[in-house]
Amino acid sequence: MSSTGDDVRAFALSLPETAEQFTWGMPTFRVAGKLYLTLPENETSMAVRCPIIERDELVLAEPGKFWIASHEANNAWVRVRLAALDDRDELEAIITDSWRQAAPRNLLDNDAV
Repeated sequence: MSSTGDDVRAFALSLPETAEQFTWGMPTFRVAGKLYLTLPENETSMAVRCPIIERDELVLAEPGKFWIASHEANNAWVRVRLAALDDRDELEAIITDSWRQAAPRNLLDNDAV
């Protein structure tokens, strides 16, 4: 399966309190106003929140799928090549994990996702 920016957009917007904005020349997605996903590189990749230790492990394990943009090297973000994802479940799991890292506690406590 080859995921697209439209797939990312549709799933991200299905998550509670998510809004899309155009910032820094690209689509960005926020939960309750807090950034959790961007669609850079002409929507062929996405940038998502990811703890630095896990991010580094992902990049080492699957460099064809994950990479770190130089300007994000010191931040808890990882880039994901959409065409390299295995299936829709993987896409949704990555987006959901990033959403959970940014979502306010009341959404997490209510088992919104």
